[in-house]
Amino acid sequence: MEWASASAAVRRHRVGGERRDGPAAAPQPGREAPAQEPPEDACGGGARPRKRSAGGGGASRGAGTGLSEARAALGLALYLLALRALVQLSLQQLVLRGATGRHGEFDARRARDYLEHITSIGPRTTGSPENEIVTVHYLLEQIKLIEDQRNSLHRISVDVQRPTGSFSIDFLGGFTSYYDNITNVVVKLEPRDGAQHAVLANCHFDSVANSPGASDDAVSCSVMLEVLRVLSASSDTLHHAVIFLFNGAEENVLQASHGFITQHPWAGLIRAFINLEAAGVGGKELVFQTGPENPWLVQAYVSAAKHPFASVVAQEVFQSGIIPSDTDFRIYRDFGNIPGIDLAFIENGYIYHTKYDTADRILTDSIQRAGDNILAVLKYLATSDMLPSSSKYRHGNMVFFDVLGLFVIAYPSRVGSIINSVVVMAGVLYLGKKLLQPKHKTDNYTKDFFCALGITLISWFTSLVTVLILAVFVSLAGQSLSWYNHFYVSVCLYGTAAVAKIVLIHTLAKKLYYVNASDQYLGEVFFDTSLCVHCVSLLALTYRGLCSAFISAVWVAFPLLTKLCVHKDFKQHGAQGKFIAFYLLGMFIPYLYALYLIWAVFEMFTPILGRSGSEIPPDVVLASILAGCTMILSSYFINFIYLAKSTKKTLLTLSSVCAVTLLLVCSGVFFPYSSHPASPKPKRVFLQHMTRTFHDLDGHAVKRDSGIWINGFDYTGMSHVTPHVPEINDTIRAHCEEDAPLCGFPWYLPVHFLIRKNWYLPAPEVSPGDPAHFRLVSKEQTPWDSVKLTFEATGPSHMSFYIRTHKGSTLSQWSLGNGTPVTSKGGDYFVFYSHGLQASAWRFWIEVQVLEEQPEGMVTVAIAAHYFSGEDKKSSQLDALREKFPAWTFPSAWVCTYSLFVF
Repeated sequence: MEWASASAAVRRHRVGGERRDGPAAAPQPGREAPAQEPPEDACGGGARPRKRSAGGGGASRGAGTGLSEARAALGLALYLLALRALVQLSLQQLVLRGATGRHGEFDARRARDYLEHITSIGPRTTGSPENEIVTVHYLLEQIKLIEDQRNSLHRISVDVQRPTGSFSIDFLGGFTSYYDNITNVVVKLEPRDGAQHAVLANCHFDSVANSPGASDDAVSCSVMLEVLRVLSASSDTLHHAVIFLFNGAEENVLQASHGFITQHPWAGLIRAFINLEAAGVGGKELVFQTGPENPWLVQAYVSAAKHPFASVVAQEVFQSGIIPSDTDFRIYRDFGNIPGIDLAFIENGYIYHTKYDTADRILTDSIQRAGDNILAVLKYLATSDMLPSSSKYRHGNMVFFDVLGLFVIAYPSRVGSIINSVVVMAGVLYLGKKLLQPKHKTDNYTKDFFCALGITLISWFTSLVTVLILAVFVSLAGQSLSWYNHFYVSVCLYGTAAVAKIVLIHTLAKKLYYVNASDQYLGEVFFDTSLCVHCVSLLALTYRGLCSAFISAVWVAFPLLTKLCVHKDFKQHGAQGKFIAFYLLGMFIPYLYALYLIWAVFEMFTPILGRSGSEIPPDVVLASILAGCTMILSSYFINFIYLAKSTKKTLLTLSSVCAVTLLLVCSGVFFPYSSHPASPKPKRVFLQHMTRTFHDLDGHAVKRDSGIWINGFDYTGMSHVTPHVPEINDTIRAHCEEDAPLCGFPWYLPVHFLIRKNWYLPAPEVSPGDPAHFRLVSKEQTPWDSVKLTFEATGPSHMSFYIRTHKGSTLSQWSLGNGTPVTSKGGDYFVFYSHGLQASAWRFWIEVQVLEEQPEGMVTVAIAAHYFSGEDKKSSQLDALREKFPAWTFPSAWVCTYSLFVF
């Protein structure tokens, strides 16, 4: 007996109907047996092409024969692994061999020499002699040597700027920054006759405390020095100036770039900029922000960069605020109204801002590719006719993405919207042709389609719920971050669980709902549902104006073309080898690019989850990301579940791997951290030896204590540290001072909402050689019935000032930022202060509007002084405690004082 093809959905059968009715029901000779209507199931499955019987034959040879489960599962696994290997190969290819080393080209060996000299200075915090004197002297020395070797076609001017200023920023919940006498080294390379326009290249030579800062950002400054040398020695004439800014206070939340762009006389010449940053150590430098708008800048990068690596997806993710980080790009964009390109190294973020960020961990090829790209783009911009009138080209955004680092595809977002619309229309026409045929032909297909759509969405939802339950269980069991040092653990635990749940739901649907349907028919229906989901996704992303919608366009266009190409063969022969080969070949581009993006997502987010604070369960975040990736990757492979003979072995294998991994995780086999020299993954801990003094309304000290304040920067707190340092346990958990701003602790930055688990180990008082002084200079009643309080503070290079208004009082204005007070999360006010060398006393005022007099005063203020350099940063107790920490930790330690006053 021949069985109907997927397109002949009008025939209805009841499996085994002849057997149930017996011989008496057989049709008489010469008469056609009437078709029998089976009862319809919940999905309308009673009127679809039925499965082929065991003894069936006919022209549709092989169409009813299911795929071998082992071959299907193994084939798909090998296919994805091969694509992943191809992605990895492209990432390891940093530079094209033979393209470097010629005269007039960027020389990574020179740049490495600069890098090693800068990092040998040690940590370079703003205000330290290492940053303000030693590093500045080295930079000026090298710039002078470069100037002496320049071509006579060019002119070099050098300026050391020491700006003072203030601004507010909405980063980390919002705060205000004030800086005094910080350092910028500025170099202008221009044609001999001068230039009216310029492009800016920016790096920063300062580092965070206790880190040599090789990748962040000494390597960028080294690259810029070498680019300056090559451009100045070149015989090619520049049309515009190139300004190189070596800024000395980026780690102080972007202060030096603000001082330059708002105060330096050369800032008015700048029409575009390139910012060099780092969120990891080495690898490829990613273009992760451009604009705003100004598509010509993206075109400049596309045309000039030798080793492109860029993604509009990274731009939209970064600008969404998901990643708790920011760069000087924001300052030039917001305060200078200048378009630019933001680049950063993103690999190996585990050692970012730690003692392991050393020059030897940065490959020479990484330096070479960055130098090649920066040199080429700067040269392109410095000779561009568009630079002088860049404002004329400020219209629209760009869709841009690289293809395995080989080249970049870029086009205007309006063109992208047209392409997306055409792709959506093609998908709608394909699906509509099936759904809108005459009712007697499509009634069954329509029901099956929407039923399949519901089953697919349910499988994805239950897959997400399953991995979230697992993640919560692991977190409650105290084994969070077990995958931090062994990423494959997350795949074996959450990835297998997500896949197993999807396979299980569809297997149940196949067994319980689609009993009568042919495998071939179901394979086609579930392909169509996946196509529909991606069409809807494409439509939604395009409607929201997201340039990242191009991904969905790829996931609609290529599968649809593949389906149209293999449909005839699939209809005639079913899921045979030829069909599978062409099907996987057609899916090559969407799946390859998806794995390329997935690599970037995990390369960026996995290290961040190790420093995202104590309040965000990292397993929940990672499990959700893995579930999302599984949904995407499974979408066009769901049909194989229906084409396969069985899924028992697959389910058993996935469940076994998940169960064994869960057992091993819960037993503590996978330790989160590592001190391995080749690949350290340390736990980050802040240790602040502090003395706190609380004053009452009359100025008397009512409380004074001292101790070491301990903050772990991940979800595990001190649970792994306590066995090594027993004195750090839950008996010394820090308690919030409810009446004090930010709980009465000396937060260096306003991250109190991210880290709520602290420990306070009693210790002797600290006595810095340069103690901080804070006093009320004056208290005035203004004509508009507010109280103006003027303060003066002196102290170390880094101080934090906190304000909390009392009931019945509001902070109306102050002398900081633009004059309008900005609250941080929680309602208190946070001011970040830093200064370079030889700074004067910090004098400022706040104005308090008193609506209702209170006996406890109108405002509470506090000031914390942070000692990041010199002998004042040390204490014997701090050193002794730090020595007890295991090798797999990175305890960053310093001394600080905290004083609170009520007015």
